[in-house]
Amino acid sequence: MSNKKPYPTDVSVITTYRCQMRCKMCDIWANPTDKKREITAKDLEVLPRLRFVNVTGGEPFVRRDLEDIVDVVFQKSERVVISTSGWHTDRIIKMAEKYPNIGIRVSIEGLSQKNDDLRGRDGTFDKALRVLLTLKEMGVKDIGYGCTVSNKNSDDMLWLYRLSRELGMEFATATFHNSYYFHKDDNEITNQGEVIGNFHNLIEELLKENNPKSWYRAFFNLGLINYIRGKPRMLPCEAGTANFFIEPYGDVYPCNGLEERYWKESMGNIRDVKTFDELWFSERAEKVRGLVRTCPKNCWMVGTAAPVMKKYIQHPTRWVLKNKIKSMLGKSICIHDIPKCDVGQDPRQGDLRESGRSVVQPIVIRPREKVELSEVELADMLRTD
Repeated sequence: MSNKKPYPTDVSVITTYRCQMRCKMCDIWANPTDKKREITAKDLEVLPRLRFVNVTGGEPFVRRDLEDIVDVVFQKSERVVISTSGWHTDRIIKMAEKYPNIGIRVSIEGLSQKNDDLRGRDGTFDKALRVLLTLKEMGVKDIGYGCTVSNKNSDDMLWLYRLSRELGMEFATATFHNSYYFHKDDNEITNQGEVIGNFHNLIEELLKENNPKSWYRAFFNLGLINYIRGKPRMLPCEAGTANFFIEPYGDVYPCNGLEERYWKESMGNIRDVKTFDELWFSERAEKVRGLVRTCPKNCWMVGTAAPVMKKYIQHPTRWVLKNKIKSMLGKSICIHDIPKCDVGQDPRQGDLRESGRSVVQPIVIRPREKVELSEVELADMLRTD
């Protein structure tokens, strides 16, 4: 059908909400899913061909059938990246041995003690670094780590970036958000001057590199500054068109940044359809895309920013070229004149005041059906073999 929406390019498969970490900026661990009801590898066979698959959680490696899931998604995409805490060393190494082209991204929130404090488990930094170094020694190419910036770790972000350069690994940034996914309503940058200043320093350092990929990461980090300031996105959100998320029980959402105080609607469930087309081109999915077009949130997360940065590449490129030249001339990069790229998006998108509700209204998070993990399940999540 010629009037169909295009197929998405990216998907994040949230395999579970079980997690052995106790992160300060994320309460997924306090709201685990029932492992008997989580999606299976067979459920994912309905997916179309994709450019990129992120396998995430919770902690994906608590699933003993993760290899089966990876096997299916590798049939759907040439690039598969697993996001992990790095806790389950042996399982990660085994996965990389079986799938040498797998991507592994480990969460590291700061240098040693800072990381362990924020992630709520002693020894987490050491485990993460050891598994990354082991993967590098094995010859795995697509490895790296990411830092979620909060009020307490923006200084460490710069040192983590410098460490990644020395190790020859990828380094990604984010800043914490509130959403149904994180189960948080109190994530707020209160020391904006300090955090924005450190992001500014990171942008300056990224633009000094000889790698164009780093220059575009500078643009992405500019978007994080813009988000912290509470401004509308630099580029539109096309969640539910370019990308989508699959929840552990099979529900499909356009993104993981939704909040019920604004809106939260599923596009459907992969278990309820025989073909992906039934879900993707349904009236229900189109309704959700309409809600995205006028969504009042101004989130800036890699899952929804990366696809539009690629789609509207001319806009980031214009900023990159201008500021790379400034960097080469030894001039400081201006972070006050942030571009808002007009590509025909609805002007209501990203303007929190347009929601019709006060932005200071308390966030209502409806808990998932309560799942109590047994002592055996908790102990199994902490095992590293």
